[in-house]
Amino acid sequence: MKFSDYTTMKFERRGRVLNVTFNQPEKLNSFAGPSHTELSWLFYDLVEDKESDIIVLTGAGRAFSAGGDIEYMQWLHDNPAEFYRCVREAKRIVNGMLECDKPIICKVNGDAIGLGSTVAVFSDIIFAADTARFGDPHNKVALISGDGGQIMWPYLMGYARAKHYLFTGEKLSAAEAERFGLINKAMPAAELNDYVDAYADKLAAMPVQSLRWSKTTINVPLRQMAASMMDVGMAYENISSQHPDHVEAIAAFREKRKPVFNKQ
Repeated sequence: MKFSDYTTMKFERRGRVLNVTFNQPEKLNSFAGPSHTELSWLFYDLVEDKESDIIVLTGAGRAFSAGGDIEYMQWLHDNPAEFYRCVREAKRIVNGMLECDKPIICKVNGDAIGLGSTVAVFSDIIFAADTARFGDPHNKVALISGDGGQIMWPYLMGYARAKHYLFTGEKLSAAEAERFGLINKAMPAAELNDYVDAYADKLAAMPVQSLRWSKTTINVPLRQMAASMMDVGMAYENISSQHPDHVEAIAAFREKRKPVFNKQ
């Protein structure tokens, strides 16, 4: 795809730095339908862009990305073939981020939830406004975080902490995320843009090829983990999407009540 073909993102160049903004603020930049498909091709297009060396990801409005969409979840449940298409897209997202040899800086301007948090933590460097929160609530809707959260959260913050947050879906503040090693730094929202610009410029001034080869080498174990875990995670997510508990979770969300899950 050409960048001009993207309908849910916008692209702005600043020298050799390419700023990519998830641009559906009215939907809290959730990834559903076209936005999910575009995200699955994004990093393959970015790596082939000859006019950039550094990528900065951020979101428009008050969220980085709210992740999934409850109505889209229902539609996927009702259309299993489409869910499998999304499985393929999810694998492309993770593999694309790990294989893109350009450094990816994530500027987390607001909440990063579900797939939004996965995109954030699969980035190479993560800076967040201190008002932002991170969470992976897949389990709250009776799904597993097969989209890659189960790879990166334990890798970055340790298994004990990661299991707590992935089991419960609790959100953690940007300050907590920094303290636990999930992100690089939290800071006042008013300082975020200038800080990220300065950091991107620092990387852009470095030797391009050695920087890319450094990332490629560092990412070898991550690519190996993704290869060994993504198929398993997405298979379980596919199965869980057809489970009655997932249907109940969607219904409870719509009806603003507490879900009653099957205990068998």
